[in-house]
Amino acid sequence: MNKNHKIILFDGICNLCNASINFVIKRDKKDAFRFAALQSEIGQKYILEFNIDPNETDSIILIDNDKCYVKSTAALYISKSLSGAYPLLFGFIIVPRFFRNWAYDFVAKNRYRWYGKKESCMIPTEELKEKFL
Repeated sequence: MNKNHKIILFDGICNLCNASINFVIKRDKKDAFRFAALQSEIGQKYILEFNIDPNETDSIILIDNDKCYVKSTAALYISKSLSGAYPLLFGFIIVPRFFRNWAYDFVAKNRYRWYGKKESCMIPTEELKEKFL
């Protein structure tokens, strides 16, 4: 486990997830995050380690030290570490998880239909390779 960085696991073939990762990379001024596709060997290792059901959670997962956050909670904790005004979004953590995850699940369920998907996981550029596990 990488104790110096928070790890974001994402659906590597999802266009929305890939765009979200690019969004995070641009706003990760503190170099807080490292990334891995859920489909990768390391992604699968974390899924097993944290006992995550991929049928329940298949888009974004945040691992911060020994804690694992999924769905809307992961997104809010990610926003908390970004530059700019994005940490203010963490205030939505007070909204009951049931409501937050209902909206999150609705988008996640339709993400391929609305945004499409790739044939394979994204390949990071040379300058971004150090951010990917």
